[in-house]
Amino acid sequence: MSSTVRTGHDDQPTMRLRAVRTAPAPGRGRHRRPECYDAEEEQPTPQQASPQQPTPQLPARMAFRRFWPLTRGDRRWLVLICVCVVAAALAETAAILLFSNLTDHALQEGSLSAFWSPAGQWFAVAVLGAAVGYTGNSLAVWTAERFVLRLRARVFGHVQDLPPHFFQRHRQGDLVERLTGDVEAIEQMVVSGVVGTVSALFSTVFFATAAFWLRWDLALATFVLAPLFWLAARRFSGRIKAVAREERVADGAITSVVEESLGNIVLTQAYNRKAAEEKRLRREARAWMRASVAGARMSELYEQLVEVIETLCVLAVIGLGAWEISQDRMTIGQLLAFAAFLGYLYPPIRNLGQLGLTLTAATAGAERLLDILDAEPAVADPPPGAAVTPWRVHGTVEFARVGFRYPGAQKRTLAQVSLTAGPGEFVLITGESGAGKSTVSKLLLRFYDPAEGSVRLDGVPLHAMPLAFLRENVTLLPQETLILHDTIRENIACGRPGATDHEIVQAARDAAAHDFITALPEGYDTPIDPHTAQLSGGQLQRVAIARAMLRNAPVLVLDEPTTGLDALSARRVVRPLRRLMSGRTTIMITHDLNLAPDADRILVLDHGRVVETGTHGELLALGGAYARLYGSQNGADVMDNTATGTGEFPAPLAGS
Repeated sequence: MSSTVRTGHDDQPTMRLRAVRTAPAPGRGRHRRPECYDAEEEQPTPQQASPQQPTPQLPARMAFRRFWPLTRGDRRWLVLICVCVVAAALAETAAILLFSNLTDHALQEGSLSAFWSPAGQWFAVAVLGAAVGYTGNSLAVWTAERFVLRLRARVFGHVQDLPPHFFQRHRQGDLVERLTGDVEAIEQMVVSGVVGTVSALFSTVFFATAAFWLRWDLALATFVLAPLFWLAARRFSGRIKAVAREERVADGAITSVVEESLGNIVLTQAYNRKAAEEKRLRREARAWMRASVAGARMSELYEQLVEVIETLCVLAVIGLGAWEISQDRMTIGQLLAFAAFLGYLYPPIRNLGQLGLTLTAATAGAERLLDILDAEPAVADPPPGAAVTPWRVHGTVEFARVGFRYPGAQKRTLAQVSLTAGPGEFVLITGESGAGKSTVSKLLLRFYDPAEGSVRLDGVPLHAMPLAFLRENVTLLPQETLILHDTIRENIACGRPGATDHEIVQAARDAAAHDFITALPEGYDTPIDPHTAQLSGGQLQRVAIARAMLRNAPVLVLDEPTTGLDALSARRVVRPLRRLMSGRTTIMITHDLNLAPDADRILVLDHGRVVETGTHGELLALGGAYARLYGSQNGADVMDNTATGTGEFPAPLAGS
């Protein structure tokens, strides 16, 4: 609380968690590179989906109800903050009344003795108001940040449960923006909005009551114009919401363009796309600028209109007060105090209108955030009490007449697929691009549930076991080598958190990675990332194999393990791959058939159906789809040999 009375139109010193805006704050997203999901099967892709998904029009009241439960646990602090707000408003009211008393007695009478008592009371009120204001504001910031932390954690946790196709329909940069800027907008609506509303309401009541107590007739005369504030806010609310939504979407688009451009910098430079990328950024930046400028203009127009209304009200008070003083019906102290009350009264009235606009603008962020929270995970844990008891998994995998279609796809990706793989068996699945091979791994890891048939582990349907238990017992080595922005040690250790250094080193030895790791200046503590220049693609793949070694799950799924590697790197990866596969149920999904002679069984998929199954020799002798695939990789000699019945096949990779 200030120790001087203001008769102007500056905002009252009520508590604010953050600066209240009539337009949303610019986004504060952090740049992430959108991952391109390289799936062969027919499913939604970023190119097929529109960059920005339409969101429903959401009333502010409903948005508030959706997010208010997240304040549970902090509501007692919100009550205490509101008590501080009320106390601060009372202190301001008392200070203005003391100012009136001081003016009419100490100043008008010119008596120093009459000064000390009201001056001491005024100072005491100022100290009390300062203490209450500090406590309330500090607590308000702490509570607001706790809400942001809780909401962000909830959205982030929900995002990690969503199926792969969700991320194909949303640009990653836009999702990052929703987790940053849009979360902040929700806090403006739920926490800051509640405290701001309480502050404005109680300030309005206290100052209006004091004004009526001083001169009820002047108060009535000046309050006639008060509804203009509400009318102005109502007039501006619709347009501000539309502009706020446009700005949030444009902000996410800018983040996405930057993420994509920096993440594909090699493509940009190699194809001379610098000008094209700058053009993309300018296009999105112009859209953001138009929305931002429109929002700022609407906000400024509202502010200036309110200033004019306030000035009109104060001039009316001063004019009426001057006439009252000339008639000896009012003292100068009363007039100054009344004018001061108006100076403090109109800002909270104006703030109520601004809070309405802020809530309206925040619903744009709420709509975008609820677009994530309302997205349903493709799979879920079984209900409490319905899950099977964990057991020591042996590794028998069974697909029984499985059919599956990706959400939004027009045709089935798998149809009547059946396969069995037992402990220690190596089953290889191959086929042309788009045949449905990678979908097998997604169903086995239970990213999706089959629409037809069932997938079982040791005879137990996957949907009957907890997801965490399933994924602890099935190791996936995906097509893309996944590397964390961390040290080599941590990249390997994430396969089994809590592993000892000895276990990490042993896993690296088994993956033929220990020698090149120790040759690095910092050894296992060398920082790496997915785009590191310190390690080759084959070396990064061996780090990923070491991670899988450390996990030591009974079931192993290899999805194109040699994709993107040159012949020499692929040969170096084969030996640790064989070591990793030893003793485990292994399902390899691949175009590279160099390991096919080692497979116990080979399945050939075509348009989602198993068209051939057998061993390497049996399928080559059959001379069908597998023989054509193998021949396309190993030359015409294979086809000639199978045609003449010699049965001679190229040997497996030397030294593998």
